[in-house]
Amino acid sequence: MKQILCLSNEPWGSSPGRTQQLLSRLKDAQILYFSPHAGRGDRSFRKKGRRVRSNITVYTLPPPLFQVEERYVHLFQAVQNRLGRFVAAKAAHRRFRSPLLWTTSPEHVHLLDRISYSGLVYDCDREWEGLPPQWEGSLAQAADVVFAASPQLADRLSPCSSNIALLPNGVNYPMFARGDKPRRKGEKPVLGWIGPVWRDLDLSPLLYAARARPDWTFLLAGPQGRNPWLLRLRDFHNVKLLGPGSLEEFSRWMSRCDVLLEFLRGSQPYNDVIPSRLYAYLSTGKPIVSMLWPDQVEQFPDVVYGAHDSREFLTLCSHALEEAPGFVSQRRRDYGAAAAWSKRAGEVSRILETAGLL
Repeated sequence: MKQILCLSNEPWGSSPGRTQQLLSRLKDAQILYFSPHAGRGDRSFRKKGRRVRSNITVYTLPPPLFQVEERYVHLFQAVQNRLGRFVAAKAAHRRFRSPLLWTTSPEHVHLLDRISYSGLVYDCDREWEGLPPQWEGSLAQAADVVFAASPQLADRLSPCSSNIALLPNGVNYPMFARGDKPRRKGEKPVLGWIGPVWRDLDLSPLLYAARARPDWTFLLAGPQGRNPWLLRLRDFHNVKLLGPGSLEEFSRWMSRCDVLLEFLRGSQPYNDVIPSRLYAYLSTGKPIVSMLWPDQVEQFPDVVYGAHDSREFLTLCSHALEEAPGFVSQRRRDYGAAAAWSKRAGEVSRILETAGLL
């Protein structure tokens, strides 16, 4: 059985991200999954490996004893040596010999010379603006296969690698494609955003709509950062802030909504990475109203209502609520089904087997 050693940029948890969704579906491999630490005081790296699947064991990487920039060569190397020794020791304990190394962040380039591996994968699902570009360039150049979550990411990495495969995000399709719960007569319509409320999430269209339509209920379900719009939205009786939840809870909250909402992040203009949240929306078959950047190319123009300002957002929400049942709901579900994580993982297996890595 093939062995995979994964250096992940996301923790293993009840709300799995891209890396967890993909690797948990690679059944014919033994996997060591290294989660990032939760902060300087995180001591969970001292715990034994946690077996989360019959073939997957999870460890937490130790936090650095001190933060140091790369220009302080000796100190920086000391930090990387400590990480490398930790990963190598756990791999040796589990009798991993020259596994396939799966990396997810440009920071992992510093561990390549400190870990024994037989093949290298770099899975890129975002732009790493806060890290030196040469880190990612070196990692992509060293990788046997690079997976890119969007065409723009693939284009950016193309000078560094000729082995790039487009692998968009996906969705746990069966969980979200459970059918509609139609609104009862006399009930207020419910419109919802289901996902993290990041600090830079532009909720001005929601504020505009909540003020204009007190007869509609708006849900914000997900972890809440210090978003400046939340202070104003809390004053509206028709805005419900539900807080964080599991994927199962997200699915239930989506089933309560008549229209699902997609907003923009100020720090990510023109980002063409399709979030898993949008695929989950599509899987429900429900109407979706999305805010767009100026001149943005719409990704699903036939099934998503696209607005460019708050007034148009409100108008399209009204149109979405009036949409005829079954009008394009099956087409939306088809988009969701095509993005199922099981299909994405099958594509990963096919590519890696073709490359001789699995």
